Amino acid sequence: MEDLFSYDRLYDFSKQVFLKMGCSDTDALQAAQTLLSADLRGVDSHGVARLSGYVRLWEVKRINARPDIRIVHERPGTAVVDGDSGLGLVVAPRAMQIAIDKGLNTGAGFVSVCNSNHFGIAGIHAMMALEQDMIGMAMTNASALVAPTFSKDRMLGTNPISVAIPAGEEPAFVADFATTTASNGKLEILQRKLEAAPAGWVQTESGMPTREADALKKGGSLLPLGGNREGASHKGFMLGSIVDIFSGVLSGANYGPWVPPFPAYVPMPQNMPGKGIGHFLGAMRIDGFREADAFKQDMDRWIRAFRAAARVDGQPAVVIPGDPERESEQRRRKQGIPINEKVVVDLTALAERFSIEF
Repeated sequence: MEDLFSYDRLYDFSKQVFLKMGCSDTDALQAAQTLLSADLRGVDSHGVARLSGYVRLWEVKRINARPDIRIVHERPGTAVVDGDSGLGLVVAPRAMQIAIDKGLNTGAGFVSVCNSNHFGIAGIHAMMALEQDMIGMAMTNASALVAPTFSKDRMLGTNPISVAIPAGEEPAFVADFATTTASNGKLEILQRKLEAAPAGWVQTESGMPTREADALKKGGSLLPLGGNREGASHKGFMLGSIVDIFSGVLSGANYGPWVPPFPAYVPMPQNMPGKGIGHFLGAMRIDGFREADAFKQDMDRWIRAFRAAARVDGQPAVVIPGDPERESEQRRRKQGIPINEKVVVDLTALAERFSIEF
């Protein structure tokens, strides 16, 4: 069962929760906007369903509500940002703005982030560059739930990648995807609905295929994009590894099996080599490569060509990356955001915890 809630209602409630955690007005507003962007864009696993998780991390002092976010290493087109254990919902937009500013000055700006936390959906950070007519990218490592091809050990996170590319008359191209067959959040949604996982999503503790949505709770692991060797899961493993190295090794954050877990009750890894969770963000000026208007005209032509590609009988037209999320946002701003009843119970408990209205 699901209930519909208006964006404004959920946004105001989330902002109040972040304020109760001790965030500044500016940071609470930013965190709520970043969080709710997931619900608007149809990524229900990363929106208000995660709000109580952030609160629990704050309660065990793994999130600093008043971080001193600062540049700790810098070159004209690059920087490393220390998030001071702040909300990734706040740290990542701040770091992305630094990348954009550097890109505007030098043609391309790249920022690696350490000492941060879960940053929500990658797409919303990459899309910040679109406002400046730039190409944006965002990626992050995450707690180890994914076994490399041929292994049963959890070594990587779902490690998403997003790239946002402006067009002219057509909507922007916005790719936003996990480097696993599915994100952990989608498993959580299946668990709430008491449904089985599709084949190729997870494996048991011993490395055997399973469709149990709660396999991770029993020691199992997520699978890299591709699901198995025959499906080219080694390529998903490589993609996840690239994200981990760019986000963690390059910034001085934790990486591989040492990335801090999102659930506050899960013990922290031993002998952690870095600081917090890592992100990698970038922004590139189109006119650093060619005249921007000509590029966007070609992007329009590219998008239209793919939209017109002949479809397989009985199948829909080709979907351009970003279309489903954009359509979801338009629909949900008008009709409301569906929230699972178990999440409603969770949010109601938060309201009681902080003595605010929900």
